[in-house]
Amino acid sequence: MSEISTKPYMLRAIYEWCTDSGYTPYLAVKVDASTTVPMEYVKKGEIVLNISFGATSGLKMDNDAIRFHARFGGVSREIYVPVNNVMAIYANENGQGMAFEPQLGGTDASAGQSSPVVDEPSAPVLASVPSIAPAPAPVSTTKPDDDASPDDDNEPPRKGGRPTLTRIK
Repeated sequence: MSEISTKPYMLRAIYEWCTDSGYTPYLAVKVDASTTVPMEYVKKGEIVLNISFGATSGLKMDNDAIRFHARFGGVSREIYVPVNNVMAIYANENGQGMAFEPQLGGTDASAGQSSPVVDEPSAPVLASVPSIAPAPAPVSTTKPDDDASPDDDNEPPRKGGRPTLTRIK
């Protein structure tokens, strides 16, 4: 009888800890052919997913895979992540969680071998996981001076970003 991996149990435990503590659980995933994620959001073969209750629909964390629906750009997408592809699960607010060594193609690749060589997976590491996603740029909260006229402002109009309203007297 083969040994059952502790990884899916650890993923569920950290997810539960995050939600019970009021934190937002994030999943760092190594993307390959066995994952179903929106490829336009994949960077360097990896994607970070918000798996909180409010961000997902129908979240199911099995021993072999994590499945759910999530919106990307307003479009609902089906997400499928094999447990072997999970690199980390952590709380977005403080970075605490657990990191794993991804084991890509672990079950399918050895199916045809008569005497497979089993590598011992490295033990999970309980640590503070550094934020993988860059922090959002700070939003300016300064108000324009009411006495300043539009002619006094020599800056060209900004392109892109958030639209602004210019008051003309």
